[in-house]
Formats: sequence, C-alpha cells, structure tokens
Amino acid sequence: MSDKRQRASGGIVPKSQVTSRDVAKRAGVSQTTVSFVLNDVAEGRISEETRQRVLQAIEEIGYVPDARAQALSSGKTNTIALLIPDLRNPHFSEFAAGVEEAARAADYHFLLSSTTLVSDEYALEIFKDLVGRRFDGLILASPFILKSKEAQAILARIHKRGLPIVEFSETNDVDTISADYSDATKEVVSYLMSLGHRRIGFVYGVGDHELGLDRLEPYQESLKAAGITAKPDLIVECGPTIEDGYQGALKLLNLVPRPTAIIAINDLLAISTMRAAVDLGLRVPDDLSVVGYDDIPMANYLVPRLTTVTKHAHTAGSWIRGC
Repeated sequence: MSDKRQRASGGIVPKSQVTSRDVAKRAGVSQTTVSFVLNDVAEGRISEETRQRVLQAIEEIGYVPDARAQALSSGKTNTIALLIPDLRNPHFSEFAAGVEEAARAADYHFLLSSTTLVSDEYALEIFKDLVGRRFDGLILASPFILKSKEAQAILARIHKRGLPIVEFSETNDVDTISADYSDATKEVVSYLMSLGHRRIGFVYGVGDHELGLDRLEPYQESLKAAGITAKPDLIVECGPTIEDGYQGALKLLNLVPRPTAIIAINDLLAISTMRAAVDLGLRVPDDLSVVGYDDIPMANYLVPRLTTVTKHAHTAGSWIRGC
C-alpha cells in the first residue's frame, strides 16, 4: 500500500485508475489468472477457490474491466448489431425496441444503425461503417442494400468471420424472419369491396420498389379477380416519408372521380393519407376509408382509429433471439 497512486488518494486507488494488476495483487494471483476469470475461460485452468478469490478482489477494489480490451482478448463482444431502413418510421422503432429488449435479457449490448432510405449509396456507406465495428451477430432489416456487388462482398466477409446473420428476405442464404402480407392484402381488398368500394387507391411509398410487392400485387390481383381493372392512376408510387405519403394521397384525392378508399403501404403513410383527406374537407371513414399496415401504437389513438393490418414488430424483434 505504498505506491504513489495509493498515497495520493489516501490509501485507495481511484476506480478510474484500478487495473487488472491491482486485482491480481489483491487476490494474490497472476494477471493471467485474472484474465481467465474476466473472460470466463477459467474452467479447467484454475480452481473454483481461486476464481472466487479473484471475483472478491474485483468487488472489493471496484475494478471495471475495459470492454474493448476484453473483446480483443476473447474475440467476443456481447454485442448484437441491427440495421433498419428508417428510424423515423415507428414500425421500425418498435422492431428495434424488441431487439434491444431481447439483447438486454441475454446480457448483450445493442448497436443500432439506420439507412434512413436517402439513397442506395448512403445505405451502402452505413452498412460498410457498421460491419467495420466488432459485434457477435447481425440483424438486417434493410435487405435491399444487399443488391449491389459491393454489399454482397461485405456480406461474404461477415460469413467468413462465422457470425450469425438474420435478415428480412429469402435471397441471401441466411436465417430469415419475414411477414408476408399477401393473404392479408386480399382480405383488405375483400373487406373494402364488401363496404361497396370499387375505386380503391393505393399509396405505394417505398424506398425500393420490391419492398412492398407482397401488398401491391395482391391488391391488383384481387381487383382483377373481382372484374375490376386496377387503373394505373389509382396507384401512386412515392417516397417512404410521411410527407411523401401526404403528397401521394393528395394526388389520389384530387382525381375526378376520386377514390372512395385508399390502402397505404404502412401506417405512417396511412396517417398522412388521413390528414390529406381532412385538409380537403373529407371525413374518414364517412367519405373515405383508409387502411394501413403494421399496427403501430399510435394507430389506436387517432381520431378515428386507423384500420390496420397487424404485424407485431416488437414481438418480431424479441423473437429473433431464438434464431
């Protein structure tokens, strides 16, 4: 108890300065033994009595291991990385919350990135930045970024590292979690037609055209099966933001004759569709029926409540821990 750091602090080493060497000295063991205990590789190498002595020393002097050093030593970071398309969409925020909850329950850290759906180039840069970090598993909720050869090469490097990958598509030979809205969309169209609707518009706001085909194609097929032509002017393809949805809905509602019902590709755009209708003096649902997808929490608190297709994003995010 005579080194300069201890004398300067009244005999106690400040926590910020406590090292594994101090732990080793307190426990009467080598630093290698302390490292074995910290990295959970002590079994078969040291006795349980020694392990407990090290743990007691850690508690007594308040040693906090450097997570980065541990990761370099063990090769394990206890971190799950998640890449989502758009943090501004409550659906993906709910999904991220589910992943974080599951990660925390398993004593894992959580690393979140969002491509924000600005451009393919920006999304690729985000992906490259993310995979340059250390993590133990990757969840890709933005599979469209993998279309480029460069992104595929990056994915191959992750595979080579032996890291588990889960994504929202079935095209890259990795574990997959998905929700196909095809049958649900057919039910939506059938429901709207049962209410007497024949001019049904579609707000197709996506960052990539293929992302919503499980809703667009069943919509077209259902109308065709009912003997109704899916007119091109009733389908507005726009961007994924709430303002994009608002402008797309205005375009539909200014048609003559206008649609009497609108399906929006997600709840965020359905909400902007409802706002567009109100701004034009229309009442929902008296003058216009609106349907969305995802069942985000705020859908139940709108006036009137939004009719929506449930996906349970939070549950899906939590479930990934079982993949």
